[in-house]
Amino acid sequence: MKYKQINLQNASDLKNIFMIMNKTKKRSDCPVSCSLDIWGDKWSLLIIRDLMLDKKCTYGDFLKSPEGIATNILASRLLMLEENNIIEKLDHPYSKAKVLYKLTRKGIDLLPIMIEINLWAEKYFSTIPEDRKAMLKEVKKDKPGFIKAMTKKLEGLK
Repeated sequence: MKYKQINLQNASDLKNIFMIMNKTKKRSDCPVSCSLDIWGDKWSLLIIRDLMLDKKCTYGDFLKSPEGIATNILASRLLMLEENNIIEKLDHPYSKAKVLYKLTRKGIDLLPIMIEINLWAEKYFSTIPEDRKAMLKEVKKDKPGFIKAMTKKLEGLK
């Protein structure tokens, strides 16, 4: 077997190689399976939750989430979500050492799923945070209206 020699000119070359190696592989053509391959693990969905519902947008913010994600897992999941166009990186307005993460349109389109997961949890678990209960109360009044307003809000974040 022949191996091609790779010359790394800068950090972006290494990132590109990692992204090629780490591409999400489909197990089947089933829509549920394909979707779960991208965002179905517990950490990815919690990162999406943090961006969508908890207004967290930096690496440090995600580390402060109560579930306690490890730094290596967080870095891996952020990269995978970025590769699959669920999130995007933006320059931080106040620090060149930090980046902001934002949901893309594809990520924002997961809002109805996130709402349904929360409604299911409210039905079957007795301990739901008060802020989430308040959100679900609004959802139940007018789910389509809530989704529309929340989508506009998420699209407007820069």
